[in-house]
Amino acid sequence: MNITLRLMALAVAGMMSTSAFAQQKVTLRYAHVGAEGESQTRYAAELAKLVGEKTQGRVEIRVFPGSQLGNLAEMVDGVRIGSIQMGHHDFSSLDRIEKDVAVFNAPFVFRNPEHAMKATNEVSSPVMKEINEKLVKQGDVRIVANFYRGARQLSARYAVRSPNDMQGKKFRAVPTPLWNSMIKGMGAVPTPVEISEIMPALMTGLVEGQENPLNNYIARKMWEANKFVMMTSHMESVLAVFVNEKSWTSIPEGDRKLIQEAFDEMGKRSLQWAKDAEAGEIEILKKNGVTIIDEKSGLDIKGFREAVTKQILTDYPTWKDYFTKLDAVK
Repeated sequence: MNITLRLMALAVAGMMSTSAFAQQKVTLRYAHVGAEGESQTRYAAELAKLVGEKTQGRVEIRVFPGSQLGNLAEMVDGVRIGSIQMGHHDFSSLDRIEKDVAVFNAPFVFRNPEHAMKATNEVSSPVMKEINEKLVKQGDVRIVANFYRGARQLSARYAVRSPNDMQGKKFRAVPTPLWNSMIKGMGAVPTPVEISEIMPALMTGLVEGQENPLNNYIARKMWEANKFVMMTSHMESVLAVFVNEKSWTSIPEGDRKLIQEAFDEMGKRSLQWAKDAEAGEIEILKKNGVTIIDEKSGLDIKGFREAVTKQILTDYPTWKDYFTKLDAVK
C-alpha cells in the first residue's frame, strides 16, 4: 500500500471512529412536576450531573421541571410514545398502563423508609419485577429507579384528629384512582387537583386540605392556606423513575450500567436528605405559625390506618396478596 492509500485508509478509519462516538452521544429529555426547592427537583438536577460525569458526557439528561412538558397525564403519555424519554412521579401515575403498579403507593404498606426503598426496587422485590414486566409489555415503559421523598403528611385549614373530622369535606387528591380511594378512606370527598394548581385550590377553599411530604408543603408555602399539619405518615413516599423502553435499550449497555450506578447512588442520597431534613422542616413549620398535631396531641393514627386500609382493599381486593409479598421483603 502506497502512502496515499495508507493516508486515505487512516482518514476513513478516523471518520468511522468519529461516527461511532457520535452515535454514542445520547440526549434524554427528563420531565417532572416538581417545583423549585422540592427534593424531587434536587434529585433530577443532581442525577443529570452525575450521569454526565459517569458517562463522560456521552449521555446528557436535560431536565424539564415544574410541568414544563405538560401535566401529569401528558408527561406519562410523552414517555409512552418516546417524545419524552424519562420522567418521575408516584408509581400510581402509571396505573393507566398497569393498574397494579399503584400498589407501591398504597398507604400504610411499608414499615419504614428503608423497607419502602427495597420493596420498590426490582433487584430486591419480586413484586416490582413482576409489575415492571407488565409495564414494558403493555406500555413500552420501564421503571429503572426509585428515590425517597419523605413520609406524606396531612394538612388542613382546621385541626384533624380522626377520619370523623374529615367527613364530607373536600380534600385534594393526586389525579389518580388510588389517591381517590385513600382520601375517601380518610372520610373526605376526594377532589383531584394537579400539583401546579394546588395553591389556588387551597387559597380559594376549593379544597379544605391536602397531603404531601413536608418539603413539598414548605416549598409551596402551603401554610398560607393550611395552618394545621397532621403527622399521619400515611405513605412512605417513594417516587418511580421511568423511561421509554425503546429509548432505554438504544443506549449502549456499558452506559446503561453507568446510569444504573448513578440511580443507585442517588437513591441513597435521597434517603439521607430526608433524614437530615426532618427536624429542620418541623422548625420551619412552627416558625410560620403551623400547628403540628401528632399522636401525643390526639391524632388517631390507628383509626386512619384501619379506615384507609379497609377502603383500599375494597377498591383493590387483589392487593391483599401483594401486601403479603411486600411485607416479606427484608
